[in-house]
Amino acid sequence: MRRCCQVILSPMRKHRPHKGNHVVSCFCTAGFGLPDWFRNPKKDGGSFDDDDDNDDFVLPITYDSVEERSHGGSSRPLSILPGCSTPASHEDAEFEADVDEVSRILSSRFASPEAIVIAMDCCPVRVSGRMVDKILRRFSSDWVAAFGFFMWAGAQEGYCHAADSYDLMVDILGKFKQFDLMWGLVSQMGEIGGLVSLATMTKVMRRLAGASRWTDAIEAFNKMDRFGVVKDTKAMNVLLDTLCKERSVKRARGVFQELRGTVPPDEGSFNTLVHGWCKARMLNEARDVMKEMEEHGFSPSVITYTSLIEAYCMEKDFQTVYAILNTMRTKGCPPNVITYTIVMHALGKAGRTQEALDVFDKVKRDGCAPDASFYNSLIYILGRAGRLEDANSMVDEMCRTGVPPNVATFNTLISAACDHSQAENALKLLVKMEVQSCKPDIKTYTPLLKLCCKRQWMKMLLFLICHMFKKDITPDFSTYTLLVSWLCRNGKPAQSCLFLEEMVLKGFMPKQETFDLVMEKLDKGNLHSAKKKVQLLIVQAAAAKHTGSSYLRKDGAAAQHCAVLSNTCGHES
Repeated sequence: MRRCCQVILSPMRKHRPHKGNHVVSCFCTAGFGLPDWFRNPKKDGGSFDDDDDNDDFVLPITYDSVEERSHGGSSRPLSILPGCSTPASHEDAEFEADVDEVSRILSSRFASPEAIVIAMDCCPVRVSGRMVDKILRRFSSDWVAAFGFFMWAGAQEGYCHAADSYDLMVDILGKFKQFDLMWGLVSQMGEIGGLVSLATMTKVMRRLAGASRWTDAIEAFNKMDRFGVVKDTKAMNVLLDTLCKERSVKRARGVFQELRGTVPPDEGSFNTLVHGWCKARMLNEARDVMKEMEEHGFSPSVITYTSLIEAYCMEKDFQTVYAILNTMRTKGCPPNVITYTIVMHALGKAGRTQEALDVFDKVKRDGCAPDASFYNSLIYILGRAGRLEDANSMVDEMCRTGVPPNVATFNTLISAACDHSQAENALKLLVKMEVQSCKPDIKTYTPLLKLCCKRQWMKMLLFLICHMFKKDITPDFSTYTLLVSWLCRNGKPAQSCLFLEEMVLKGFMPKQETFDLVMEKLDKGNLHSAKKKVQLLIVQAAAAKHTGSSYLRKDGAAAQHCAVLSNTCGHES
């Protein structure tokens, strides 16, 4: 069995199932329940301690192996509940089997989307909108796999991509800064007709602004009418919000000044600018916009004042916060539950726990009904103060008041449990989520993964990664960085290399300090073979960053992809 430093692959090599690896087999069997080593912890408190073979760590294969299928194994959704049942119907069973088969193919490493189209050519699955949506979400952190599948699916007889599927693919390409491909896809949607909407252009503008391409985001707004999208007040507000959220409130102000003669602003336009200035902590400018707002006949609302309060909360200027709250009441604009949530949360983060809890009592006295976000903030404050029993009791309080716990509720509880090294309670909360059909997200797993790295619980780490995959949750940039950094810092530098490789090959560009940390720890561990291969990854990442593509291609790959897309989708026009 190969150690981690021996299984770092070259960029173009495909991953294959690791036969005979008993660690992997523990996590690749479909439908497994909670592991024995979790349900039967050791008495010495080392509930998740691995045995001596945990250095033989490889990334789990995230699909059923061919051997399992050939021996009659059926594909079932991965669950941490014991005795997980098969899908409710034959149709669901076929769907899950088809999804697993597509996932098996896409989990190999391909050089380009076109290679995936070729590999999928003989895949005997039934393509549907439901399948496309599930696969795109499952592979949303691997644009090559997602786009290759998208092109292949669009060419299948009897199937045409819906607008929502196009929008999802546009967003994935934008996420990985594949902007030529993204625009090619939008153009394809325009040629088909009726597919480009404000939702599409919102994703385009947000991804461009998120990449600090603010001028391009503004240009996208300017040309959206070419695709049949009206440049009205709603669309302008989306652009303003996009620019403000992406650290460019001054550009948002410029756009507002330029468009106000042709696109009439509304209350939301001014509130967006106020929020943008407040987020930038430029409070004089925010107050100027509030004056301008009144000149246009719009009175500052609870939304306006709440933005101002949030800014002063960030400054920990609670004296001014209380003054604004009094002003709101005086002007007949009482604070709402969102206002109170922001104040309470800021007080809790500032260590003023009792003052934060007093806000809860004030909300009750004012007859303001707490919502899930309010309770979640209260749970966070109690957990931060180490009052985990009180935090858990708040969930009962939520249920009594008719406010069902949501994913953020569970995420907050899991994070608090992990912060206080209560791993088993955190896992039980994950089980409870499944019982209550509450779908986890990436934030659910982050504290658990961090704790596994800190405690060197490799089996639990593999378990969680597989569980994430079957829930259609893929690691993002922050998750990969966490895994690499924390494994390195906690005595597992060789294992961290696997996640570093996966990170680079999926198009994420690690920060230089991440590479430096890995190299430093490999040096100290005399892991020379792994160090050489990480050096190759550094070269690949640098080249990809220089070319603007996460895969090293030369001769106009984007144009080739667009041409293939046109051919595969041609029957739709």
